[in-house]
Amino acid sequence: MNVPKIGILAASSLFLLAACTGQPTPVATQIPTIGSTTPDAGQSSSPPPATTPSPEAPAPPPQQPSAQAVDKGECKAASLKLSIGNGDAAAGTVYRQLVFTNIGAAPCVLQGFPGVSYVAGDDGHQVGPAAVRVGTKGEAITVAPGASAEAPVGFTQVRNFDEAVCKPTAVRGLRVYPPQETASMFIPLEGTGCAGNPPGQQLSVKTIQRT
Repeated sequence: MNVPKIGILAASSLFLLAACTGQPTPVATQIPTIGSTTPDAGQSSSPPPATTPSPEAPAPPPQQPSAQAVDKGECKAASLKLSIGNGDAAAGTVYRQLVFTNIGAAPCVLQGFPGVSYVAGDDGHQVGPAAVRVGTKGEAITVAPGASAEAPVGFTQVRNFDEAVCKPTAVRGLRVYPPQETASMFIPLEGTGCAGNPPGQQLSVKTIQRT
């Protein structure tokens, strides 16, 4: 093979220069070329794979309208008048009838136990435990306008309890909740209740009854 003289002379010059300077002989490096990313004209690009559409989620069932509250025609405090009958004493307890009279324009229903408790002071705060329920829940009683139903209430003679435990306190009446009602009624009835925790019931109440 014939080597061009110019190439030999250039290589010799580099060798002599390196020998004189004491530096290593430089090595020529090749710079890689970056190929074009454009596909050749004759090369066809493959189409993306077809995707299967996911099935649509079923539509939620139509929301059912909420059930309307059923009006059972229960007697409300606003349509009742409260009174109390005369009592009969028995074994240290006086029983009196708590009378509910329908003053409304339509019949209403009473069933179950009224809530009964002693109250005192101008603020009507409760005195001692509320009445204990005695017996079972009675039948529903329809009370016509002007008619009445009643619940027997027992009033224990609290003076029979230990005074230190009972803490006798003057009361001015009763707070009464008709059955299934959150609004209360008041009836004046002066007496004495236990502000403490007596060893027995100071009040008792039975289910609503027909008059």
